[in-house]
Amino acid sequence: MTGEQPEPATLVAFLDICLTVIDGGLRACAGAGHPQRPPPAAVEAEELDDRARRRSGALMRVNHCGEICAQALYQGQALTTGDAETRRFLMAAAQDEEDHLGWCRQRLRELGSRPSLLDPAFYAASLLLGAIAGSCGDRTSLAFLEATEDQVRQHLDRHLRRLPEADGKSRAVVQAMRDDEERHRRDAARRQPTVFPPMVKRLMGVAARAMTATTYRL
Repeated sequence: MTGEQPEPATLVAFLDICLTVIDGGLRACAGAGHPQRPPPAAVEAEELDDRARRRSGALMRVNHCGEICAQALYQGQALTTGDAETRRFLMAAAQDEEDHLGWCRQRLRELGSRPSLLDPAFYAASLLLGAIAGSCGDRTSLAFLEATEDQVRQHLDRHLRRLPEADGKSRAVVQAMRDDEERHRRDAARRQPTVFPPMVKRLMGVAARAMTATTYRL
């Protein structure tokens, strides 16, 4: 008795997304990716003192790790979705996250700071979480994406309040990221208007705060 064999085109598409995910993960964690869009233009109002520079560096390290996680979540969801149109939407959003990642990495270098030592671990955990969400069906997956982007938007709003006023470059990057994440949230909500339970969103907030607390220093 033989089992049903997968269609060749389906298998090729699955292998292609697998290779894309592996390539994206290696480039994200190694810092080898290149953004397709230039970083947002801004004029720094004044020279940062050492304290402001360290603060901005720590906050941008958190944002860099957040973009590592976002890219992995999208890739994990794209890997396990059964719908080609949803996969295209997810991979286009992942490209935005790759732009954000490049912007954050460049700003870290300018501030004399570094990415988090925990980036590979957070990438792996986020990829697994995204794959689980994607395997639950597009309705759940897109609701998860909408809830995640809502959390990210709130996180970036807090960082805009915490970044030094003089650090116009970092603030411009975070504002552009915030606008993209809000667009992703709206697009996901339009595609599948399902709301995640409040308890789940609170747990997601706890996990996000744990990531922030650890990567701020590590």
